[in-house]
Amino acid sequence: MKSENNKKLTSYGDPGFSEFIRQAFNRHLGFDQEDFKKPVIGICNTKSEINRCHTHIGPLIEAVKKGVLMAGGIPLEFPTISLGEINTSPTTMLYRNLAAMDTEEMIRAQPIDGVVLVGGCDKVTPSQLMGAASADIPSIMITGGPMNNGEYEGRTLGACSDCRFFWQEFRGGSISEQEKDAINKELAPTAGHCMVMGSASTMAVCAEALGMMLPGGAAIPATHNRRLKHAMDTGKKIVELTIKGIKPSQIMTENTFDNAIRALMAVGGSTNAVIHLIAIAGRLGIKLPLERFDQLSRTTPFIANLRPAGKYQMEDFYKAGGAPAVLKELESILNVYELTVTGTTLKENLEGVTVSNVYRDIIYPFEQPLHKEGGIAVLKGNLAPNGAVIKPKAASKELLHHRGRAVVFSSTQELEKLIDDPSLDVQADDILVLQNAGPVGAPGMPEAGMLPIPQSLLKKGVRDMIRISDARMSGTAFGTVILHVAPESAVGGPIGLIKTGDLIEVDVEARRIQLLVSDEELANRKQQWSPPVIAQRGYAHIYQKHVMQADEGCDFDFLLAPQKEKVR
Repeated sequence: MKSENNKKLTSYGDPGFSEFIRQAFNRHLGFDQEDFKKPVIGICNTKSEINRCHTHIGPLIEAVKKGVLMAGGIPLEFPTISLGEINTSPTTMLYRNLAAMDTEEMIRAQPIDGVVLVGGCDKVTPSQLMGAASADIPSIMITGGPMNNGEYEGRTLGACSDCRFFWQEFRGGSISEQEKDAINKELAPTAGHCMVMGSASTMAVCAEALGMMLPGGAAIPATHNRRLKHAMDTGKKIVELTIKGIKPSQIMTENTFDNAIRALMAVGGSTNAVIHLIAIAGRLGIKLPLERFDQLSRTTPFIANLRPAGKYQMEDFYKAGGAPAVLKELESILNVYELTVTGTTLKENLEGVTVSNVYRDIIYPFEQPLHKEGGIAVLKGNLAPNGAVIKPKAASKELLHHRGRAVVFSSTQELEKLIDDPSLDVQADDILVLQNAGPVGAPGMPEAGMLPIPQSLLKKGVRDMIRISDARMSGTAFGTVILHVAPESAVGGPIGLIKTGDLIEVDVEARRIQLLVSDEELANRKQQWSPPVIAQRGYAHIYQKHVMQADEGCDFDFLLAPQKEKVR
């Protein structure tokens, strides 16, 4: 095969000179010029010491390189933005689109024939898939894998579900300063991303279900020797994909997005995945309405007993068979004849996959699920005309149908200032509302949706309340939390018109969220509303001017591909 990358020449106004100077400078890499007639594979390197979830990626990259060389390709790594949840301010979501643009443009600009996407942390995996979908050259995904379980006095710990649980208990006075510090040391014990079914694990499972990752890759622990083998296999496979010319647009189809949504629902995955899947699909001209998520959730059983909605963690999920085992259980309702990065169909990939009865408490049978419906529900009503999402299986059952008085915070800053104020007028059956925390308003839609329970209520034993916002929630979080309310406050959505004292009714079974205020009163309030001042320079200005709403995937409006005709 003659490498296609030779067609990508830096422009000096003279193609011959461009090739001549390239040869001169590339000699430094140690390859012969004949080597560059082989498939040239870019390895998208997100290693970062600031992003602790990617600090261990170096050895994976070396394993990928070995696989590429074994298969007859030339591996060349290149860096792109690395987004770590904990050390990025104000929120990684603000920069997901920037990372996606970085990935897309570096794939387009550089002389590579195929690319291995090396990611892991929450926003990195979707941003890379978005970029690869737009660039549309042969691509394959590999993640860094989840951490090993933590432990404290015989109790299994999971980052960061237990970060939130024990911090809440500390605020409520149930554990001491010394216990809090001892637990903190055990929450994130090894390399890797969060070991519960949070956003990182969810997006890895979705990447498998989309067909963009080799089978089994989502659940292999970061510390396990199988992950290096998986990395080497990934390097070999990208060379094959490049030679065959198999591109992301041939793999990520309308049907495979349905598969990914079903996988998301079956494992009780992160609500963040709803936004990310819509954004990835948008790069391919595929529209994923929120209604599609709800339709598939109602017909997909919840079968993976994983935190934060269940009992186990990713280390256990791996032992039980990981994503392939879940997909095998779902096989009868999946689109199994779609192509994957293996070069074969999902049906062929699932041949021989079984779930041992030893692990049936982790992955339940299709016919005997944990729950008959999936892990996410979509709500609509006059409070959220374009939709909102909730994880019912991580919520309190008694709050899934509830009417309560709104206690409103106009910003995350006001929330931080007032939530523990002893004079705050709040009762256990009230509904906490956070405004101006959406894509435009924050900006960047931070993971502030799991509003803290007021300390005055925590000390009375209250551990859950309905919380509503136009923000997001970490995939590791839990509680009766309604998120992604669209349109958001900052663009004039009804959530921004709520006042403390208004009554709100939530009925998850009926998929309804209603602000019990008259249309006339809301119209009067809308007349008094004024849009926020947006950033006047830099990336934040671009973001606030062009970001779409949560139900549209929060991508930039100028990055969508032309919409394809529906095939359903």
